[in-house]
Amino acid sequence: MTSPHQTSRRTVLAAAVAVAAAGAVSPSSAAPRRSATKPSVQDRLVDNRFWTSYGDWRGGTAQGTRAVPGARPGLAIAKPAGLRAYTDPHTGTVANWEYATWTSPTHRLSVPATEVIASWNADTPAGTWLEIELQGTYSDGTPTPWYVMGRWAAGDADIRRTSVDDQSDDKSSIWTDTFAIDDPATGLRLASYKLRLTLLRKPGSRVTPTVWRAGAMGSDVPDRFEVPASTPALARELPVPRYSQNTHIGQYPEYDNGGEAWCSPTSSTMIIEYWGRGPTPEDLAWVNPDFADPQVCHAARYTFDYQYDGCGNWPFNAAYAATYKGLQGVVTRLGSLTELERLIAAGIPAITSQSFLKEELTGAGYGTAGHLMTVIGFTEDGDVIANDPASPSNEAVRRVYKRREWENIWLRTKRYNSTGKVVSGTGGVCYLYFPARLSAVQKAALRSVGIS
Repeated sequence: MTSPHQTSRRTVLAAAVAVAAAGAVSPSSAAPRRSATKPSVQDRLVDNRFWTSYGDWRGGTAQGTRAVPGARPGLAIAKPAGLRAYTDPHTGTVANWEYATWTSPTHRLSVPATEVIASWNADTPAGTWLEIELQGTYSDGTPTPWYVMGRWAAGDADIRRTSVDDQSDDKSSIWTDTFAIDDPATGLRLASYKLRLTLLRKPGSRVTPTVWRAGAMGSDVPDRFEVPASTPALARELPVPRYSQNTHIGQYPEYDNGGEAWCSPTSSTMIIEYWGRGPTPEDLAWVNPDFADPQVCHAARYTFDYQYDGCGNWPFNAAYAATYKGLQGVVTRLGSLTELERLIAAGIPAITSQSFLKEELTGAGYGTAGHLMTVIGFTEDGDVIANDPASPSNEAVRRVYKRREWENIWLRTKRYNSTGKVVSGTGGVCYLYFPARLSAVQKAALRSVGIS
C-alpha cells in the first residue's frame, strides 16, 4: 500500500473511525499434520455476497443491460438507457457517454456491518468504463445515500480510474474504497445493501464493458488489540514468484512516488504470475527497457487510483488481476490463520494487509502504517512464510515470520502507533486471486471462507 516507513493515507483517514470507538477498548507440503482449531469468532463477523451467475445477472433491475450466458456469464450493455455527461476530475475532460445500469436485489447482511468493501471483475475495452455504487439501509431503518465505490477502467486513456472523496451523511463515510460506520460505539450498523453498476461507452459505439463478478464483503469489525491464537495445522509452501518493490525506487514517480510505495501491485504481480498469467511483451512496450521486472511497473500504472494518489486501492488491485484471462479477484476478510491454512492447502496464496511497529514483527526490520505481503505457506512449526515486497532484492523477498506475531498484526483491529495513539488495524483484510475454473478442493476451500 505504501512504503513500509510511510504513513498510508487510508490509515490516516480510518484513524478517525478507530478513535471514535477506542474509548470502550482496553489493550490487551500438502496434507494437514495437526487437527485444525474451531472457527474463530471472526468467522461469524463476515458476510460475502457476489453476483456471478447467469441467473444472478437476469435478476435485479436492468435499465439497458443484458445477461450474457456462457462459461463465464456476465452483464453487458444491450441498449443504452441514455446519455450521461462526465467531467474527469483528474484531466478536466468533459465528455458524453452512453450508459446502462443494473441494480442488484437487496442483500440483507447476515452480519449487520460496520464496514463494507465492494469488489468487481470486468472487461472494459477501449472507449468503455464502469461506475460501482452502494446504497444501504441502517439498523435504525433509515437509508444511506448512493455512495460511489469506484469509477474504473482497465486502461487509462478514456478516464482516470478513481475513488471519490468527501462522501458522508453524518452516519457513515467512504474512506477511499471502504464504507464505514462513523461511530460503531453507538450500535448503528448497516443491515442491508444493494449495488448499482453503471456501464458506459462512447456514443454510437457497439463495444460494451462486461462485468463477470460484482459484490461486497460486509463485516462487523470487533474492537480488539489482540486476537486468539490458532493451532498450526499445515506445513506447505507454494512456488510463488518473488518480486521486490524496492528494486523500483524512483521509477515512474507519477504513480505514488515510485516503487518504494508499490507493495500492493508488486504482491498482485506475484500471484498473477503464480497462476501463469501476466502482461504480454506488447503490453510492456511502454516501460523503460532498462528497468528490471517491467510487469511490476505495469501493475503499478494499472492499479493506480488518481484520487487516492496511490496503488493501494484494494478493489482496484483485485479488478486488475481479473483483467488477465480466466482469473478472478475479490477483497474479503479472514478470521484466523486456520482459514488461511485451508487456502494454502488448496494451492491458493493470499495477499494480506497489516500494520505494525518495528518491534512487533521479528525479522521485518521496519514498521509500517499499512503494508501488503503475499502469504505463500507455513513451516513445520506453523510460522508464516511470506513473500514480503519490502525487501532489498528479489532474492531476499521470502521471509519467515513468527506465527503468533504475524497473526496478531494482521487480525487485530486496534493498535498503538509509535506515539502511543490508538489507530486502526485492518482486521484480516486480504485479496484472493484464483482461476475461474477451479478444482473441487479449491472450490471447497474458498467456500469455507465464504467465497463462491
